[in-house]
Amino acid sequence: MKIHMIAIGGSAMHNLALALREAGHMITGSDDEIFEPSLSRLRNAGLLPNAIGWYPDKITSDLDLVILGMHARADNPELLRARELGLKVLSYPEFLYEHSKDKTRVVIAGSHGKTTVTSMVMHVCRAVGLEIDYLVGALVKGFDTMVRLSDSAEFMLIEGDEYPASALQLVPKFHFYKPNITAITGIAWDHANVFPTEEVYVDQFRKYIELCEHGASVVYFAEDVKLKTVVEGAQNFVKKVPYYTPSYEVRSGVYHLLTDDGPLPLMVIGRHNMANLEAARWICQLMGIQERDFYEAITSFEGAAKRLQLLGKNQNTQVYLDFAHAPSKVKATLAAVKESFPGKKIVAVLELHTYSSLSKEFLPNYQHALEGADVPVVYFNPKAVEHKRLPALNKEEVADAFSIPVENIFTDASEVLKKLLAERASNTVFLIMTSGNFGGVDLKNWADQLLA
Repeated sequence: MKIHMIAIGGSAMHNLALALREAGHMITGSDDEIFEPSLSRLRNAGLLPNAIGWYPDKITSDLDLVILGMHARADNPELLRARELGLKVLSYPEFLYEHSKDKTRVVIAGSHGKTTVTSMVMHVCRAVGLEIDYLVGALVKGFDTMVRLSDSAEFMLIEGDEYPASALQLVPKFHFYKPNITAITGIAWDHANVFPTEEVYVDQFRKYIELCEHGASVVYFAEDVKLKTVVEGAQNFVKKVPYYTPSYEVRSGVYHLLTDDGPLPLMVIGRHNMANLEAARWICQLMGIQERDFYEAITSFEGAAKRLQLLGKNQNTQVYLDFAHAPSKVKATLAAVKESFPGKKIVAVLELHTYSSLSKEFLPNYQHALEGADVPVVYFNPKAVEHKRLPALNKEEVADAFSIPVENIFTDASEVLKKLLAERASNTVFLIMTSGNFGGVDLKNWADQLLA
């Protein structure tokens, strides 16, 4: 097919473009801004637009399909031209459903852990030789892209997030997937710019379960009270499969899963990742993978990019990077590090980057989120607040929300690094948590300096 992609530079969209090109389709695209790594990856594939911006003359009547990315607005000139010509326009979740409607759709949903569980399932499928199509929110070791599409795979594995599909469809992406098998990892209010109250947010998960295929298997984390209530209250015919955190122990910083065949050493850390692993085990079992094969494969799983990713270490110090940004994610990540390194000094720095985290109304949800750190640090960029058209924040408001000293709040990334360097000592773990990059700094370089 001849396909044009509006907003081709997005994380999911550029990976979808690469997958469609690999499948033999003719791909063009446009965007008003493209950053790394999308920029280089599109350029290397010959898919980088010749000029940045929107060009309605790219929209011609011979196009078979236009795929609309999330950050393109409803008045986008290319979209308007496509509708004027009567062309078929789909958001990328709509397209994924169209691609997979004759496959077994396996969707990983929930407020946290989606990427990790999806990555675990991908890793195990690859190890046992099970061919799958997939969409995942981060690069996974052993996989070249975040999207794979084929005609031959029986399963389509999708990381299903709750953010809106497109400017034309302000409903969550995961509402389009209609899974045959799904895991839901938990419900913790996020995306306050889209879901103004917790109840509105929780309702998206109720609707998601209603949209599952008749007889679908719904694997859910039964230790989450909100999620348990939502799933067990569902009236449609689905098979409800509760799961719990499995038994494990930590030996010298290494997590061991306690199985019937004895302790199983793992390469991931944290109680939350033990729960993620159990979700992945159930999903793999429902896909036909034997438990013993799952356990054998999961021992070599190193984690998805930016999910408690070890940036570097020496004899006395470790530096971790995590995507944590919502309060529940911050707490779980910090708890994982504390459990893994008892007795070590924990220096935790969190960048407030999302709309929710920079909103004065949402900030109180971070109360005590960093209380497990010996040295809690928070950074925010006033320009990011302005860009999101939110009321200006001051350091005192942020310090009050987190209940930490105002001198540990920073708006200059270089000052954050100075603070971290000043905290270097033997037996220290640095935990950097962000869904951004501190205004464009090289975080690997930060790690190298901390370890020098």
